[in-house]
Amino acid sequence: MKRLILIAVTLCLVFSSAVAFAGKIDEIKTRGTLLCGVKDSVVPFGYVDEASKQLVGFDVDICKALADKLGVGLELKTVTSATRIPMVTQGSIDIAAATMTHKHERDEVIDFSITYFMDGQKLLVAADSGINSVADLKGKKVATVKGSTSEKNILAAQPDCKVLAFDEYPQAMLAMKQGKAAAVTTDSVILVGLKGSDPEPAKWSIVGDAISAEPYALGIAENDSDFRDFINKSLNDMWRSGEYKAVYDKWLGPDTKYYMPLTWTMELWP
Repeated sequence: MKRLILIAVTLCLVFSSAVAFAGKIDEIKTRGTLLCGVKDSVVPFGYVDEASKQLVGFDVDICKALADKLGVGLELKTVTSATRIPMVTQGSIDIAAATMTHKHERDEVIDFSITYFMDGQKLLVAADSGINSVADLKGKKVATVKGSTSEKNILAAQPDCKVLAFDEYPQAMLAMKQGKAAAVTTDSVILVGLKGSDPEPAKWSIVGDAISAEPYALGIAENDSDFRDFINKSLNDMWRSGEYKAVYDKWLGPDTKYYMPLTWTMELWP
């Protein structure tokens, strides 16, 4: 009897191990969809298109490309700066493609792809504000979002300012427009989106030197090298084939309201 129990326990352990190490790629293919967490209010990375009422943007198209390479459908889930990492760790999403900076402290909780977008944190201010750098923010209020690197970065760069943290970037922009904050600070591409989406973009200026480097990476659950390698190889293939440039130009090219020259090169593996 003891022998039978031992065999049963051993089989359970073997089965559990097989399931545990089946890997995210097998799970996604079995499910038939890639679950991708994107933002819904960050133009042009992830936002709701007014005409179609669908989530669209740069991050959405990156997710579509990965889903296509896996041969599965794409299911989008909305995340915020505060919820994107917990949703990865809880298994609610397979990938967080959500303007997320790859930082060492985050690397202790989830794994990251190589950099798929490079940016830096700056300031968005009224064009006639007289603010040209973080030095001009002494004693002033600055708006940003909760759970972002921007909160810590701006205080490190200007300890004498007061940070107002909101759930979403449009709320931070509204606070500045209402005179509750002197500036909005975050990654410059997000500021480009806020400015370009405003009815009067000429009223706003993006100013100052970058106060931090912001390398965006795709967030995934820890300890699945096959999935991470697939993502990294796919990003490399997209860069080499011109697919990445096509996505970039669609959202940030010279014919858009959110033009940002592509000035960096992706890490390419032989």
